[in-house]
Amino acid sequence: MPDGGTRVAVLGATGFGGALCARIVHRHPSLELTVATARAEAGRRHDELYPRYAVPQVLEEFDADAVAERAGAALVAYPHKTAALAVRQLRERGLKVVDLSADFRLDQAAYERWYQAHEAPELLGEAVYGLPEAHRDEIAAASLVAGPGCNSTAALLATLPLRGRIEDAVFDIKAGVSGAGREATEETHYSSAAENVNAYKVEGHRHSAEIEQELGPGRFSFLTHLVPLDQGILASCYLTVPGLTKDEAVALYRDAYAAEPFIDVVDSAPHTRHVQDTNRCRVHVTVVGDRTIAFAAIDNLWKGAAGQAVQDLNLMLGLPETEGLE
Repeated sequence: MPDGGTRVAVLGATGFGGALCARIVHRHPSLELTVATARAEAGRRHDELYPRYAVPQVLEEFDADAVAERAGAALVAYPHKTAALAVRQLRERGLKVVDLSADFRLDQAAYERWYQAHEAPELLGEAVYGLPEAHRDEIAAASLVAGPGCNSTAALLATLPLRGRIEDAVFDIKAGVSGAGREATEETHYSSAAENVNAYKVEGHRHSAEIEQELGPGRFSFLTHLVPLDQGILASCYLTVPGLTKDEAVALYRDAYAAEPFIDVVDSAPHTRHVQDTNRCRVHVTVVGDRTIAFAAIDNLWKGAAGQAVQDLNLMLGLPETEGLE
């Protein structure tokens, strides 16, 4: 973009989410990408690693003072725990920060139950959960926003209109392999993931903590499945909502999401292909017998990570929420 926009740093710009953050910021009409950090790849150009994103930025090692001299805001795409330390340094220097890790999504007790001892607990009180459809005004007033998990984003967008009315729910998540990160594992290596579907973390996925936090009391089961897709998440949610009819459910969803710029309430179960490489979420709800069934499809790297992070940053900077994302 031309000089003169808000200067933005992307920390961890070589992971899948961070790389897309760099691409979106680079093309954004009101933001200027001034710093992109990496560890092993420092000194290389971003467009050598991700040619399709065409970001002509030399990657550099993270130095908080150097970032603060050249940026007023940052998107932090570091792993859990590592992110908290970097966020602390940036906030001490006055930068607005959107953190894509889990480090600021939960209160301290919940975080330490699901992850590890918190590295910057003093910042938890100022952090806002970065789901615009639930916390738009708080995000706009915040200096630190925690980007939601990709699986929890899909599950929450499928069910937010019913918040407070759900007695029990089974969240059935089908997720593409890019959600597991750039480093291949025994489970995500092509030879394991191709032509295969498997459940993982059956006895407790840590994104379920976000569901409990945002939806309130209820009996929730959260199950995740790895499917042979690059990008995409489909959340199929089986809910007990006493007294709800199909017509009432559809009307409720259409009313709840009527003004949402990235949510499409559709008349049939959504496909992940329909939202790939977009910040959109397609939602469908119906009632079959005594069970309400709600679906949401998102691209895990866009609405589930980088796209939503930029959506949050737009709000924090007073920019049009959709800018750079359509």
